Amino acid sequence: MSVVKFLKTDSEIVKAFQTVSRLRPHLNEKDFIATINRLKNNHDYHLVAVVENEEVTAVAGYRITESLAWGKYLYVDDLITNEKFRKNGYAQVLWDWLVQEAKDNHCQQFHLDSGVQRYDAHRFYLKNKLNITCHHFQMTL
Repeated sequence: MSVVKFLKTDSEIVKAFQTVSRLRPHLNEKDFIATINRLKNNHDYHLVAVVENEEVTAVAGYRITESLAWGKYLYVDDLITNEKFRKNGYAQVLWDWLVQEAKDNHCQQFHLDSGVQRYDAHRFYLKNKLNITCHHFQMTL
């Protein structure tokens, strides 16, 4: 049975690295635990995963925060399914859990950004009732 689990300990966090690194290839395993712990401590970041038979099948990193533009909202920083477990419903399990987490925390909105090249992810987001509401701009400093 699939269970969504908060990854809190270093040994739990490191199990998510192989999946997260597919989405965030600039990360390295050596610094991963320290980075996640820093995000947790300084930015209220949460790392959760769908775990099936002790294996991480899908991972999400998110924050619950507030802004003038959106009020209180859940922002998904990272959302990825392990390649060998795709098309098995694990992303949907994680998605449904994240939406419920937003509702349980009285968020008015649910947000994420997605790279323009992630077509399969976009189909999933649109199927799950997300709207494309803005363009995100950035510059590297």
